[in-house]
Amino acid sequence: MVAYKALKALANTEMTLFAQDLELRYLWLFNAENSWLSSARNGDIDHDFLSGPAAEKSNAIKSEILRTHKPARFELPFLASDSMRWFDIRIDVDRDESGTVIGIIGTSLEITEQKRREETLKTLLREVSHRSKNLLAIIQSLASQTARHSLTVPEFLVRFRGRIQSLASSQDIVTDTDWRGADLFGLVTMQVERYAPDGMAQIQFEGVDVYLSPTAALHVGLAFHELAVNAASYGSLSIPGGRVSIRSTIETRDGQSLLLIQWLESRGPRVRLDHDPRFGTSTLERIVPNSVGGEAELDYRPEGLQYRLRVPRSQFEVIEA
Repeated sequence: MVAYKALKALANTEMTLFAQDLELRYLWLFNAENSWLSSARNGDIDHDFLSGPAAEKSNAIKSEILRTHKPARFELPFLASDSMRWFDIRIDVDRDESGTVIGIIGTSLEITEQKRREETLKTLLREVSHRSKNLLAIIQSLASQTARHSLTVPEFLVRFRGRIQSLASSQDIVTDTDWRGADLFGLVTMQVERYAPDGMAQIQFEGVDVYLSPTAALHVGLAFHELAVNAASYGSLSIPGGRVSIRSTIETRDGQSLLLIQWLESRGPRVRLDHDPRFGTSTLERIVPNSVGGEAELDYRPEGLQYRLRVPRSQFEVIEA
């Protein structure tokens, strides 16, 4: 009665029971309908229904168990309907009432979902490692560029901390979207608003909103930071009433779509040609466009600073209305 109830309980699980004789022919199977043993019949061996490599692996382990009388456990991949399924196999010798080994007895439990979770975790860890290395490379480049154009250590620290904070802010947006990226308008609000005396009332954003890739989000956010800091120090955000217009459009060149981001300042102090050489021009003209595979132009016009950045299609996706 106990054995009957135990088998009845097992029938509601994904566990399969089986037994094989000394020649590794199957004697009986229980609850095998949805497992790798679903097509096995009494008298079959593994080679009758498993692929060559899987059958060889299974047969070798079982033969070793019969030789050593030691239990074993292994994972068995099984291709079914163009998808791979995984099973956890546990086997031990089977003995008769006198203690003589008469074959093997084992259990099989599907672990496909567990394997998929493990693979997903490995993929995520590799992605985290890759992005961490990229972020460290960006920080190293910023440190070098900031040091090159800083006259004193305090000046270096102020500029470098600002740029690191910019990266951190953009990274927060990227993380909140599960690494999908960051929306352009979110970057504008995050990176520029804090430097405007009148907040977003001084900033006009118009055009198409897009999701930037994680890499593009960090670098476009850094560009906005450099432009905003300069505007707050010398340009249109340095006085109440100054304006910054940020426009985004999709343009086509040689059959390829590009995102054009324009930064246009107005109503600010007249721009002098002898601008601060420590302003992050190398970041805007070289580091940012090179990092996203695009191109950039920086113009010092009397009516206000203008900056244009073109980002290739691989680095963004349009947000559907």
